[in-house]
Amino acid sequence: MTFSFVETIQRLISGSGFFAMSWQQFVMLGIACILIYLAIVKKFEPLLLLPIAFGVLLANLPLAGLMAEPTGTSNGGLLYYLYLGVKKGVYPSLIFLGIGAMTDFGPLIARPSSLFLGAAAQFGIYIAFITAIALGFSPQAAASIGIIGGADGPTAILVTSMLSPQLLGPIAIAAYSYMALIPLIQPPIMRLFTTQKERETKMEVLREVSKKEKIIFPIAVTILVCLLLPSATPLIGLLMLGNLFRESGVVERLSSTVQNALINIVTIFLGVTVGATTVGEKFLSPETIKIILLGLMAFIFSTVGGVLFGKVMYWISGGKVNPLIGSAGVSAVPMAARVSQVEGQKANPANFLLMHAMGPNVAGVIGSAVAAGFFISMFG
Repeated sequence: MTFSFVETIQRLISGSGFFAMSWQQFVMLGIACILIYLAIVKKFEPLLLLPIAFGVLLANLPLAGLMAEPTGTSNGGLLYYLYLGVKKGVYPSLIFLGIGAMTDFGPLIARPSSLFLGAAAQFGIYIAFITAIALGFSPQAAASIGIIGGADGPTAILVTSMLSPQLLGPIAIAAYSYMALIPLIQPPIMRLFTTQKERETKMEVLREVSKKEKIIFPIAVTILVCLLLPSATPLIGLLMLGNLFRESGVVERLSSTVQNALINIVTIFLGVTVGATTVGEKFLSPETIKIILLGLMAFIFSTVGGVLFGKVMYWISGGKVNPLIGSAGVSAVPMAARVSQVEGQKANPANFLLMHAMGPNVAGVIGSAVAAGFFISMFG
């Protein structure tokens, strides 16, 4: 069969994606471009936001079939197979392995009371969970929404992939967007709930933590937490393994690989495939708007919980603990700690809160993983 030149052009055009595009896909392409702009121009958490944004773009190109499931006669799309790492909980756990290898747990060991700040900063998780239940979400969906308040993208993805995979797109977008917007969201809340005098508080230099303590800590935490809450083992176990790589001093090659090559590769796969779940027909719905608003509420209340408990510690210590470090109890390492440092220096240029804030920050990572384990054990 032969076609004239005009017929060939007509068939080519009619078979293109332009004629198959829905208005929802068109809107999602616009959202993807906005997210790409925020990642590149505004530098809002670009390592995470850029691959997610491009995944949104790829998912909403009609006829591409990148997320198509396999059938008896054809293979699935490329991103479908990469997405299995999300569905099976592999990528979030590997991200935690990298975080553990990159993070110094010394500030938390030097001031164990930071654990309470990290726990208090999970307050928003449970507020959002209760509110989502009241709005008619199932317990599984409410748990997935609430975990956004931990400001920990991998944890939110793991919980959602296990409890409410149909909500993975909007929850992942909300979690990473709020993580990226920490420097904009947290400071007004921190200033609202603290006085000028409290913000000016200088903190004493932390004691030096020995290498023995740094080696024992990840082993002890793994045993204690994972025996208490076995469902938290994938996150806590790999977080502590990564930290043990770092602190042992005998596996520099493994530690370097985990901190660099491995976490970068996994971040690409995780970001692109999570973004690819945001198909316009499913993403653009009243339910998505509710999820995004509930996620914001969770994040705000988590920040409030951390700051208020910081005020309690300020009072108990006789004015020796700056309440600003409480906001770092959310899990975004080390961005939340940097925000505490910036706000502290605005109030008092002699303030150096970064290392003090890293204690609650690390505690927040552990706290959000424990919260995730609790929800999975209850509703999984």
